[in-house]
Amino acid sequence: MAHIRLIEDDRGTADEIALELRRNGHLVTHYPLIGDALEAARDGEPDLLIVDRQLPDGEGLDLIARLRAAGSRTPALVLSALGSLDDRVRGLRAGGDDYLPKPFALVELVARVEALLRRPSDPRETRLIVGPLDLDLLAGSATRAGRALDLLPRELKLLEYLARRPGQIVTRSLLLRDVWGYTFEPNSNVVDVHIGRLRRKVDAEGEAPMIRNVRGQGYVFDVPG
Repeated sequence: MAHIRLIEDDRGTADEIALELRRNGHLVTHYPLIGDALEAARDGEPDLLIVDRQLPDGEGLDLIARLRAAGSRTPALVLSALGSLDDRVRGLRAGGDDYLPKPFALVELVARVEALLRRPSDPRETRLIVGPLDLDLLAGSATRAGRALDLLPRELKLLEYLARRPGQIVTRSLLLRDVWGYTFEPNSNVVDVHIGRLRRKVDAEGEAPMIRNVRGQGYVFDVPG
């Protein structure tokens, strides 16, 4: 059973969502205002947030941004009648983990909730050592066999994601979702470009390659033997 906080001002919509989630075994607490949700946040974090964008006392995305700034990592599903591409991108960039335009089917909402709850929680450790790779996540730095890697923040996040899954095929869709926060695939080669830059920094000449392309599937992080 997961504890879900629902921030939705329309009572009828909130009741329908809460009833369906409770039928699926979850504990749901409902708050109609941003102020109520912020007060509740002082009592600890739930397992998931469902946040409507247009609330009487403000913008739901501002609530998510404030919680993220305070260090909250709770997954957030954004609900909104604003469903354009720009609106979805804004929702994800504000800290939302998924975006569901209204009107929606309850069965889809439940499926998205379950998908978010299945995601592993962000690891709290600040040091990751995999083979010759040493990532200091707190300092935002990385080395390979003592050689400093000059990584941009997105490259560090991408490398961390791959390094936590050695030997596994990681698809572009997964990287877009978990590293970039997209729930849709943009018409661009953003993943390939970043992987190319990262590979050139991690795999220097004469070193065993650690980032490998699997044709038609994605990428694999290899730990040198």
